[in-house]
Amino acid sequence: MSNIEKAFSGAKAFIGFVTGGDPDIDSSAGFALDMADGGADLVEIGIPFSDPIAEGPVIQEANIRALSAGTTTEKIFTLASKIRKKSAVPLVFLTYLNPVFRYGYERFFSRSAEVGVDGIIVPDLPFEEQAEVRDTARSRGIDLISLIAPTSKERISAIARNASGFLYLVSSMGVTGVRGDLGGGLRETIAQVRAATKLPAAVGFGIHTPAQAAEVASLADGVIVGSAIVKLVAEHGREAGPHIRRYVREMKAAMNLPATKQRQAVLPDVLPPS
Repeated sequence: MSNIEKAFSGAKAFIGFVTGGDPDIDSSAGFALDMADGGADLVEIGIPFSDPIAEGPVIQEANIRALSAGTTTEKIFTLASKIRKKSAVPLVFLTYLNPVFRYGYERFFSRSAEVGVDGIIVPDLPFEEQAEVRDTARSRGIDLISLIAPTSKERISAIARNASGFLYLVSSMGVTGVRGDLGGGLRETIAQVRAATKLPAAVGFGIHTPAQAAEVASLADGVIVGSAIVKLVAEHGREAGPHIRRYVREMKAAMNLPATKQRQAVLPDVLPPS
């Protein structure tokens, strides 16, 4: 069983995100460990990039802070190594293709494996162009996590059949950021995924309240939260750790409530009725 499979082997998985190097390498490594201490089953580490096209203002600003602090791809590998020395929590890089291409595919994935990274998410890499990256990643034991968006529709089955690790289901159109309404269509998308693969499916983009986490967890195998955690870092800086731990505990607890209590906790407009 791979490290990523272990993240989904028990209760519903909570996946937290932190921008590497925001506000500095040591602090962001600490935040990843705080998430693990709070109950996160998998941690995503964002490699800061100048043009993060899938990100909303909160994570865009975190990228700017990290880059301004001198964060480089090599320093992100150091960050991952710091985490791995203290925790076995599954680690996944979230990055755009340019930093990987510039670093060199073979070199990038060799270093990823060396520091204990388990997977990678590349939002601007279309499914049809994944082959060269996927093959190199897999040869180093790194899962290339595929995204399924509301616009994927007829491509869902093909994406799911060729995926590894887990599937990242984008809850709604647009960039990352907290939302009051996650939009419809999740039930249908998850049904298509279930028909095509046994891989776990986790939902991200917009989830930030325990009620939303509970409702999404009743449908999917995991919940992904990024902007809400990055916002805590923006608000509290190097002192964000206790706030992150508390937040993750609350979200994880809501996700694993009995189904009847989940329904009582849910905001009425999070998802449409089935």
